[in-house]
Amino acid sequence: MEFSLGLLISVAVTIYLVIDAPKHNKSPVLWGILGFILGLLGLGIYLIVTGRKVLGWIIVVLYIILVIIIILFFAVIFAALFNMQ
Repeated sequence: MEFSLGLLISVAVTIYLVIDAPKHNKSPVLWGILGFILGLLGLGIYLIVTGRKVLGWIIVVLYIILVIIIILFFAVIFAALFNMQ
């Protein structure tokens, strides 16, 4: 389920970037590939590059915070599993 949700988000971001990139004289192929690979991080970077800095930075910062939370969550889980005796 999580994999399919991530894939749907990446596809939605890719479609948006491919449609919106030519409006800002950007390469739709390049931004489509970056959007598919990076997902929401790619969308945030695109928004920053095209002048919509506030929304772009909000997306980038929230994405980074989410990644840090996920890493810490798994670190706590692994620490709890390996410290059991």
